[in-house]
Amino acid sequence: MSSSPASGQDDVRATIVLVPGAGGRAWYWHRLVPELARRGQAAVAVDLPAGDDSAGLEQYTQTVLDAVFGPSTRPLVVVGQSMGGLTAPLVCDRVPVDLLVLLNAMVPRPGETGGEWWTATGHERARAEAARSSGWPLDDEDDPFVHDVPPEVMATAPTPFAQSGTPFTEPWPLPAWPDVPTRVLAGRDDRLFPLQFQRRVAAERLGLPVEELPGGHLIALSRPAELAQRLVDLVLAAPGR
Repeated sequence: MSSSPASGQDDVRATIVLVPGAGGRAWYWHRLVPELARRGQAAVAVDLPAGDDSAGLEQYTQTVLDAVFGPSTRPLVVVGQSMGGLTAPLVCDRVPVDLLVLLNAMVPRPGETGGEWWTATGHERARAEAARSSGWPLDDEDDPFVHDVPPEVMATAPTPFAQSGTPFTEPWPLPAWPDVPTRVLAGRDDRLFPLQFQRRVAAERLGLPVEELPGGHLIALSRPAELAQRLVDLVLAAPGR
């Protein structure tokens, strides 16, 4: 049973569905879930079929839908992290969702594959420019993910699934972004999707601003309390509240 909301907070209890990025591990959210519970919110962290080459975006979406308790689960918030940005809006097209939150997330266009996204957004150049200006290493494959995650946290990580390329080969199926309130959060120290890159992509593709948070690409592991509080604030400020 989750604890009562912190003193002074509203009594709204939302269900916050947490969609992970590449590798598909619900473990990514394990530090955030108790922080949300302490703030009176229910959290559902989803394991995606990342290691299954037969699973594409439809299977990823259905996996998330299967984790949602039902149509009476409201308010319902869907959070998509990184690659989870391909799946989270598809969920919003299938069930009533009160708020969609993109967290250091890919923002697809209709008909664009996840594989095309990298070139279409100019990701490689943007990341190289950010690395040069900030002195970040580009030759360390782990650095953009774990540079600010406590080593003792990473020491508990399960063996990751190998991320199948299948979801990256499929055109993003919606004709337009779902008609659901959307907020974009980005880590100011994200070395994989640099902040200015995320600002440009969100403006070009969604016409939305980006709110920056402390932390890098894996904010739920490095700054779970700050992220939890911001999500709760967004729940309380959601349209219709």
